Amino acid sequence: MHFSSCLCTLLVALVYQVSAMDTVIGLYGETVEVPCNNGAPKPKDLFITKWKYDNGDLLTQLKDQDASVIATDKYKDRVSMAENSSLLIAKASLKDEKTFTCMVVAGADISEYPVKLLIHKAPTRVEITALATELEIGKPTQLGQCSAPDANPAANITWFKNKKHLVADGKGIIISSKVNVDEVTGLTTTSSTLQYTAEKGDTDALFTCGALNALSSPVSFTVTYPTERVSLHVISKGPLMEGDNVTLKCKADGNPLPTSFNFHIQRKVVKVENSDSYTVTDVTRDSTGEYKCSIIDNAKMEDSKNITINYLDMSLSPSGKVMKSAGESLALNLQTDASGELRVSWTKDNGKLDKMPKFDKLTYSDSGKYEVVVTMGALIKKASFELVIEAEEAMLLLAGIPVIRRLAKQRGEDGQHKVLTCEAEGSPKPTVAWSVNGTSADESPYVNGKISHKLTIVPTVNLTVVCTVSNELGQDTRAINVSTLFEEVRMDKQGSSDDSDTTKLVVGVIVGLLLATVVVGLAYWLYMKKSKQGSWKTGEKEDGSTEESKKLEEKIEEKLEENSQKVEV
Repeated sequence: MHFSSCLCTLLVALVYQVSAMDTVIGLYGETVEVPCNNGAPKPKDLFITKWKYDNGDLLTQLKDQDASVIATDKYKDRVSMAENSSLLIAKASLKDEKTFTCMVVAGADISEYPVKLLIHKAPTRVEITALATELEIGKPTQLGQCSAPDANPAANITWFKNKKHLVADGKGIIISSKVNVDEVTGLTTTSSTLQYTAEKGDTDALFTCGALNALSSPVSFTVTYPTERVSLHVISKGPLMEGDNVTLKCKADGNPLPTSFNFHIQRKVVKVENSDSYTVTDVTRDSTGEYKCSIIDNAKMEDSKNITINYLDMSLSPSGKVMKSAGESLALNLQTDASGELRVSWTKDNGKLDKMPKFDKLTYSDSGKYEVVVTMGALIKKASFELVIEAEEAMLLLAGIPVIRRLAKQRGEDGQHKVLTCEAEGSPKPTVAWSVNGTSADESPYVNGKISHKLTIVPTVNLTVVCTVSNELGQDTRAINVSTLFEEVRMDKQGSSDDSDTTKLVVGVIVGLLLATVVVGLAYWLYMKKSKQGSWKTGEKEDGSTEESKKLEEKIEEKLEENSQKVEV
């Protein structure tokens, strides 16, 4: 009591000053710090610091002493003083929103610093409830309700679509809000309702709402609208051919998508449920035409496609093996039927021809295998025939009998082997056979009734090689003498002198044969003279002598022919 009365007497004698009011915001449920003199340093001549509010004093602190709590109400256990003389209020609530005054006595001055305390609280959560099940295009629908509970001050709710702010326009976007206050805590709950008229582009759109720095979880809605367009698609990897399977797919833009369709297949309507596809199997050229699809509940909502089935037919006459005689004619008949432009090519024995062959008068060179290829895009058809030219019966088929035209030999380029060549003609194609085996054989293509066959050998002794050509009409054979490589090398080394001796020897043989022929002729003349004399003496007829003369003449002719052949050799 003595201290209080002294303090009161002291205060009467001091100068009293009141500063302008500051405002401090504290968080709900936290410890709030209310600064004294806006946190300025304590004066050096500080005597006492005191905190009070409208209903009484809270605490005081003399210089160099601890603060003393003098409150007796709800602040008794919740207030304290910081080192810098700030007032600390624990577990702040909305009831703490009032003005607190810091009074400082320093020297002869008394200063008061009033501070207005505000308590803020963010919403406990922000969420969208009462969601619409779906949105229908053009129809205003309550999309949902956004709530921000337990806030102070009341939360201001904003709506967003795909993170863009939605502004109410009173038509397609209508937003209405209300605020409820909790009677116990004083906290508010803000509710905002969005009425929205959807568009087709709102499919998969994300809607959110927010208050302060809090956002709700995004929500999306199924946007329904009727089918406005139908499209028919033909599923195919390429041009459609006969025998293919064709899948038709009908697409619509409605939501939800139609699940059943009508497919119009060549004047027939096929209803397909729970699918948007229909497959036409094993199509033919008769499948070409217009195809349609439509939704079941609206036949006018349809689409169509013209489908072309590609095809290619070809026939060639004659075919197979064709036997003809030389001099005859042969008519070719190629018929085609296709759905597009064709390309036709001919070959003979795999060789390309410029155009379709024409056979007015067949020759043996016309023999061969002919093939025609007709193409249209990816479609290919082939046909062929084999033409065999036979000899006329009047010629006894001799023209087709194989004949060896040439049988030759030559030394190989490396000098280590010999190459025999047998060239023949005949129709059908002759088969070539040799009397010896070679290291390799090479046969030329059979063209215009001609064939050539080469055989490579390495003779170790002098030998005679026979070439035989044959077909179903007959055969022909020729022989050739082949010396060893060693013999030829020795002969080559004899040089020009050996060649001269060989020439002389041949001339000598020819002269000897001629002399022998003269001697035989002379003997024949003498014999004839003597025979005539004898017949005159005996009176024999000349007929016998004449017969003997003929026999002798035949022997002489044979001898002369034999000598002539030797000369040729």
